[in-house]
Order: sequence, then C-alpha cells, then structure tokens
Amino acid sequence: MSTFGIIGSGNIGSQVARLAIAQGNDVVIANSRGPETLADLVAELGPRARAATAEEAAAAADVALVAVPLKAYRDVPVEPLAGKIVLDANNYYWERDGRIEALDRGEATTSGLLQEHLPTSKVVKAFNHITAPTITTDGSPAGTKDRRALATASDHPEAVDLVTRFYDEAGFDTVDVGPLSESWRVERDRPAYVVRQNAEELEANLAKAPRIV
Repeated sequence: MSTFGIIGSGNIGSQVARLAIAQGNDVVIANSRGPETLADLVAELGPRARAATAEEAAAAADVALVAVPLKAYRDVPVEPLAGKIVLDANNYYWERDGRIEALDRGEATTSGLLQEHLPTSKVVKAFNHITAPTITTDGSPAGTKDRRALATASDHPEAVDLVTRFYDEAGFDTVDVGPLSESWRVERDRPAYVVRQNAEELEANLAKAPRIV
C-alpha cells in the first residue's frame, strides 16, 4: 500500500484518485482553492482519502500525480517531492495556458518542463492522453483482445516500472515511449492523443506523430 499525493482535483486527478483507492492505496488530494472545497469529493472517495494543501499532499505522498493547468506547473511544491516519482498528466492548451514558445517551437515537452521544475524528482508521463471518464471504464484484464494501451515516458526506469504496474492493475497495456524528450509524441493534437487504441496501434500512432503541430 502506498499514499498517492494528487495535486489537482479536476477530472483527471479525481479519476486517478479513484483508481489508486481501488488498488488499495491511500490518497491525499489538493487543489488551488483549499481543502475545504474538496469535502464532497473526499466523502465520495471514502475513508482512504483526505483533502490537504498541495504542500501537504506532496509531503504525504509516496507517489505523486500532477494534474494541474500547465500554466500553474511552477506552483507545484518542489522540496516535498524530492526523490519521489511524480506522474505528470499535464497538457498544453495555449488557449488556457498562454503561449509557451519552447513548446510552440518543438524545443521542449510538457513533462520536461515539470522535470526542470522538480529537478530532484522522477517525473514520468501518465494519463495525459485519455479522456477522464474512460480512465475507470475502459480497463480490461491482461490478455484481453485489443486491450487498450496507454503510453508513458521518463528518464527514470523505476518510474516507468511503477506506471506500467499501475496501468496494468487499472486494465491497460503500456507502451514505453522512451525518455521525456520523446514524450511530445503523446501530447495534444498528435495521432495518439485521446484515441482508444491497442498497443500495436499506439506504437504506430507514436511513430507517425509530427514534432510541431
């Protein structure tokens, strides 16, 4: 059993919290508005969940998930996440986040930006390219024909291993994209983004992704 620190309680964060609890973990969840605004969600999640500030969620976490608007990634606590695996579900929506030139020019990745912000953490891409409702409905047992696959990427093999196990228990196959520098292949508007695909199809979509869209 581990404690998942969920930073960002929106659609993706709350769904991953449900997965983590279903797998027997505890959850400490935070948002930008304060723990008191999470009372209804925590009541739904049950006794394994509690609300906290982002600092508290990061400190309590054995494993963390960051699922915040990309424009807020620099608000993610740094020191409490030192040495920890941090799942990054962020996506770049310039309409919401404002223009980030390094992303527009294809010189950076969203996960790479978070890794730069969290230099002592082990950032790994996860859950950014699946619509939130299907996180808890599209899983199926290992070996199922056309089992849905999700991608991950990290500079840290132990982080990829953790996400692979977490995906598998949630009912998904895993395709390892490689280092964070390749994680753009599963970002917004690429062929693999929010498409239901098995592992073979996902690999093909990753291979044909354009660097700049």
